[in-house]
Amino acid sequence: MKNRGVFGSVFITSSGTKKVLLLLASLIFGVVATGCFVIDPNANQSTFEALGPVADRQLTIFWWITAAGAVVFVLVEAALIYALFRFRRRNDEESPKQIHGNTRLEITWTIVPAIIVIVLSVLSIKTLFYADPNWSSDVPDNPLTLNAIGHQWWFEFRYPSPNDEGNEIVTANEVYIPVGIPVRINLESVDVIHSFWVPKLAGKVDMVPSNANYMWFQADEPGEFFGQCAEYCGTSHANMKFKVVAVSPPEFDKWLSDQTAPAVESGDPLALEGAGVFKSAGCSGCHSLKTVAKSGSKGRVGPNLAHLASRRHLAAGMMDSSDGAGNVNDAYLQENLRKWLEDPSEIKPGNIMFSQAAVYTDPDKSLTERQISALVAYLTSLK
Repeated sequence: MKNRGVFGSVFITSSGTKKVLLLLASLIFGVVATGCFVIDPNANQSTFEALGPVADRQLTIFWWITAAGAVVFVLVEAALIYALFRFRRRNDEESPKQIHGNTRLEITWTIVPAIIVIVLSVLSIKTLFYADPNWSSDVPDNPLTLNAIGHQWWFEFRYPSPNDEGNEIVTANEVYIPVGIPVRINLESVDVIHSFWVPKLAGKVDMVPSNANYMWFQADEPGEFFGQCAEYCGTSHANMKFKVVAVSPPEFDKWLSDQTAPAVESGDPLALEGAGVFKSAGCSGCHSLKTVAKSGSKGRVGPNLAHLASRRHLAAGMMDSSDGAGNVNDAYLQENLRKWLEDPSEIKPGNIMFSQAAVYTDPDKSLTERQISALVAYLTSLK
């Protein structure tokens, strides 16, 4: 005869108990296995390796909330399991002792959760204020400020020009910052809602059209940090990536100064031919070859290409042109540029270049193999 019990209206058999325990064990194993991957310090976008003060504060509050939730979960489940077995019905005559009207118990289970919620709320609010550049005590009155502008599906970055306060340095998809210095980021979007997220430096903040937003972060050590759009924004949302490159302050100053200079164009005949194709094919209508622009001026439809050959990644992080030492490899760059020019939709589905550029929408204006080779030669020379 089966040992049948009840808690409220729920009946449990011995076989049912085994199934529940097996399901619980499988769930715990799955959570632990997933956690091992997420906490892996080698994971590019793991939030469990905080390498900046904002990310560190946010990770701390996460652990506090997780710990409080775990304690509450264990206590509630322990009480539930105890009640299931302690007060299970043995026969039709016995009735468990009722606790309705136990004022002390009811006050306890009201006050204790309230205290937990209040403590976690205070800690969360302090973290939110810390992540706001207007309130954080770690952000100076005049921090390094840059603008990040979301496009479908790439990021534009603008820095104050070191030579002229009225101008900005415009680049794309690779953002350089100095190590140990707070950086304020003004967030904008020109089309749909995007979200700016660098997991190891700070949590995500939305980029909303016609609604200015902002955040700040700081890198505690040199390195490359992976960024990602964290708000679904269309077909290639998952392909909207970027990198934050943290370097020493002197290296950053040199990089910013280099960006003010025009790109060095090659005198190679094929590259010169490519410069002509760049104009005749309509590339210059969407892509600028000048990094310096008036502050607040409207950007182009496509990324700025002035120093394209100095960037380690193409197509918003989709194509890697660097060698093992982190330097741009011209052979990789040429190969990636050719693949992109031949069929950009294969690399990044839905991209505006493939859907709107005449060389892809009009068969009579398609790029020839000679024109692609010339464009690759020209773009590879833009350093």
